Amino acid sequence: MKLWSNDFEEGQPIPARCSYRNENINPHIGWDDAPENTQSFALICNDPDAPVGDWIHWLLHGIPSGIREIPSGGKVPGVEVQNDFGVCHWGGPAPPFGTHRYFFTIYALSVPALENVHKNNFRELCEKHKLAVAQTMGTYTRK
Repeated sequence: MKLWSNDFEEGQPIPARCSYRNENINPHIGWDDAPENTQSFALICNDPDAPVGDWIHWLLHGIPSGIREIPSGGKVPGVEVQNDFGVCHWGGPAPPFGTHRYFFTIYALSVPALENVHKNNFRELCEKHKLAVAQTMGTYTRK
């Protein structure tokens, strides 16, 4: 599988409009080359550079198998799960200082949706049902 964004290049800055302190809109995310037997997709965005440890910015599962993108700031397909901001939607970059990395990981899953999922078991359930996985990374610097 391949994962990319129309809003930033691999390893490059995520637009300021996507940050928590600005418009807080999710960036575009697109993917392709999923296995034919994919029943759904799940997406995680995390920041491993957060002072408190790995910070979860976005959790989304139950994305229908026919979907291949999430538009920037648009309607989100699937079910959003509570993140480390305590909300069930995108929480943009908000580093207290310096430059942080934001990893977007898409899973092609063998199930239509994850059951009894929350932020603490999300990745484990994705790994259990994964058919394929892809990742891209963007950065954000607090000015």
